[in-house]
Amino acid sequence: MTSTSVKPNLLPPGLVSNLQDVLSKRAGGEGDKTAESTDPPSTSEAADTVEDPNDSSKPIVLVTNGDGIESPGLTYLVEALVHQGLYNVHVCAPQSDKSLSGHSVTLRETVSVSSAEIKGATAYEVSGTPVDCVSLALSGALFSWSKPLLVISGINRGSSCGHHMLYSGVVAGAREALISGIPSLSISLNWRKDESQENDFKDAVAVCLPLINAAIRDIEKGIFPKSCFLDIEIPSSPLSNKGFKLTKQSMWRSTPSWQAISATRYPAGHFMNSQQSLGIQLAQLGRDASAAGAARRVTTQRKNVEIESTGAVGKSDFERVKKYFRLEFVDKEKEDTDEDLDFRALESGFVSVTPLSLSPHLESETQTAASNWISSALEEQ
Repeated sequence: MTSTSVKPNLLPPGLVSNLQDVLSKRAGGEGDKTAESTDPPSTSEAADTVEDPNDSSKPIVLVTNGDGIESPGLTYLVEALVHQGLYNVHVCAPQSDKSLSGHSVTLRETVSVSSAEIKGATAYEVSGTPVDCVSLALSGALFSWSKPLLVISGINRGSSCGHHMLYSGVVAGAREALISGIPSLSISLNWRKDESQENDFKDAVAVCLPLINAAIRDIEKGIFPKSCFLDIEIPSSPLSNKGFKLTKQSMWRSTPSWQAISATRYPAGHFMNSQQSLGIQLAQLGRDASAAGAARRVTTQRKNVEIESTGAVGKSDFERVKKYFRLEFVDKEKEDTDEDLDFRALESGFVSVTPLSLSPHLESETQTAASNWISSALEEQ
């Protein structure tokens, strides 16, 4: 389950050597021990171990995600953190799926916040995006504390490699924390439709929990990298991983495919959820009523009377052409063969760990600092 080698790559030789040393020391089944010892407990077990969810002597960990507060990735992660009894766990996550919201924020609209029941944690669900959640949580307007020690965004359903990081809500949550000066991690599971199971999230937690603990420990020591956050990508079979691998963000992306949808028929529950469907129906009813009212005015009133219409100036709703589309992403052939790119390492069975900064290009000093910390953290696992 644990590989002792890393294929040659384009990273500085010293960094590669550090990582190779770490992986070699993890040989001999040490990865199996980690997975077994960090296996998250059931909800009832977690509840039995928690005495005080707001012990002021414990560091605060803030958890958010992109899939929504009820997603299994977040649930298993919070349960594991609570069960350890080492941290005050706070949750501020979207109330619904915002996984492809990117780094968007809700502006000039009211964001609603409701308390949520998560055993051993202080939790809120927010009507906005992951970035809204992190920004609100760190503002001091929601929680009584000023700053958490670490922000964890995840665990996301589906990888966020390559250009998908630009679309990813889970990566944006971690990025927003870094913007605010808080160390952060984003975590994703390479979910495969018709193959992956919900319990894989529990295994994913077991894999990444030692790295989370190491990050918190070294943040307290002041030796965790300050100019970047770490994106952790976990392979589809988490417990069969070949080890952790320092990677670089690739340029890979899926191809956007816009599918035309019939203007007269909306497939119920297939292209949109019930709330979206209802909203479109109500909007259509409003436009139809407006157009009907305009037609009545044309036939019953004199000229030069203002006509009510939601169409473009000079055109009634009857003259407008309306079309409907649905966006899908289609995977394309991955041509790049560099084994140190995030998606290549992930497909090869490694846990990909990619340092990401706010700059489009990761500075060499940042790369070195992140690599040294990752190597040091993994050496103790």
